[in-house]
Amino acid sequence: MCIRVLVVDDHEMVRTGLAAFIRANKNLELVGEAAKGAEAIHLCAQLQPDVVVMDMMLPDIAGPIVIRSITGNSETIQIIALTSFPDEALVHTALEAGAISYLYKTIAGSQLVQAVRSAYEGRSTLAPAALRFLIHSRQQACKPGYDLTVREEEVLELMTKGMNNIQIAAHLSVSRWTVKAHVGSILSKLGVTNRTEAATLARQ
Repeated sequence: MCIRVLVVDDHEMVRTGLAAFIRANKNLELVGEAAKGAEAIHLCAQLQPDVVVMDMMLPDIAGPIVIRSITGNSETIQIIALTSFPDEALVHTALEAGAISYLYKTIAGSQLVQAVRSAYEGRSTLAPAALRFLIHSRQQACKPGYDLTVREEEVLELMTKGMNNIQIAAHLSVSRWTVKAHVGSILSKLGVTNRTEAATLARQ
């Protein structure tokens, strides 16, 4: 297994440091670097990396818009949102746009590498501050399992294990469209906007 990684950051020193961490680790392959959002979108379409490690503050296009563009054109690319400071609104918009993980640049290199491997496997990694933002904003949301059908509870459990819709469909022997409908119902009932938040809430 070789995880193909694209690094996106407008600061050359940060980008170089991230790239060095990727190159230094077994089973990770740096396939490209981008300094702007438009460049990241283009390289993702061209290179089809497995994981994108992306700064949220890019000079040309807002990070969440870049994420939405990339994930909208690929069902397999996983995006790790990376930022320098805590911002509750940005956490929500990044995850809603399709990022699987949200981390701060103070993270240790070994933790970043583990987050990349987890993202490749479909598992999210959230910085403690980002997780606190999610929990705080969902304090009034329904508790996991509230008003869920038995099938929806099964789907939610598999979501918490990092399975995507195709994997869940195969596991339950149903169509991916059926799973998509269940996921939509689960998000609505739990009062969350994306599957990462649903899985996080379920684990809590």
